[in-house]
Amino acid sequence: MSTEKVDMTEDNHSLTTEFILIGFTNHPELKTLLFLVFFTIYLITMVGNLGLVALIVTEHRLHTPMYIFLGNLALMDSCCSCAITPKMLENLFSKDRMISLYECMAQFYCLCLAETTDCFLLAAMAYDRYVAICKPLQYHTMMSKKLCIQMTTGAYIAGNIHPTIQVGLLFRLTFCKSHQINHFLCDVLPLYRHSCVDPYINELMIFIFAGSVLVFTITTVIISYLFILFTIFKMKSKEGKGKALSTCASHFLSVSIFYGSLLFMYVRPNSVNDEDKDIPVAIFYTLVIPLLNPFIYSLRNKEVINAMKKIMKNL
Repeated sequence: MSTEKVDMTEDNHSLTTEFILIGFTNHPELKTLLFLVFFTIYLITMVGNLGLVALIVTEHRLHTPMYIFLGNLALMDSCCSCAITPKMLENLFSKDRMISLYECMAQFYCLCLAETTDCFLLAAMAYDRYVAICKPLQYHTMMSKKLCIQMTTGAYIAGNIHPTIQVGLLFRLTFCKSHQINHFLCDVLPLYRHSCVDPYINELMIFIFAGSVLVFTITTVIISYLFILFTIFKMKSKEGKGKALSTCASHFLSVSIFYGSLLFMYVRPNSVNDEDKDIPVAIFYTLVIPLLNPFIYSLRNKEVINAMKKIMKNL
């Protein structure tokens, strides 16, 4: 009789469909400050990214492959912020800090969608810079409007396939351990730690799919930049070298920050069991990078600055 009760208790516990996000509960005295900081970051991120999207849409001079990719990158950064920050801000003052299983899966889906799509968009931008610098006379042929649309569509398709597979695999898990997640969002690694089913298949699949995405896109970026650097070194004009480097500087900085944080988060040794570094790294790639991207691309880009000045004059 007692054994049956224990089994029923364990079954009921494993069927719990809510989690408690306790990411910032260790610093209750800082919750007001954290709220103000993250709310400010959220507002600037949304204004910066959506403003950049609006600028690219309305300014015909920016209807080129590079800026189409950039506009979609800004759109994905906005999606990432919308999926993460509002719930985090709510939990700073919420007593229960609860998130349902379906909310959790939706949040992870949006995060994975944004990250995967960003990877392919950044790779497409690297290829665009390669063609612009290494094959300038063939640019309009090699980077046609049709190819640009195909690459952007492909980025979104891949961006949706990857999280669909990962979320589908998450539903095979049951969570019978502590339902307190030491994080401010529902990421895949904390969920693995709370599963009472061996997440080996999930870990293997995320390694295969995420690894394939990273290897393909990083290889594309590296090869593109190797050709770009080789072409720049062959240039005799210092002015030409400076102009070529300036067109790549913003993208290279963004790529380095983005891939660096992702690789550290998911590919570092013992990443599934090491939760101490989850929160600071996650803050960086879910909040800080979407905040920085509009400024990285706008402040160093004369075409974007000129387009902004033109709009300001017409107001």
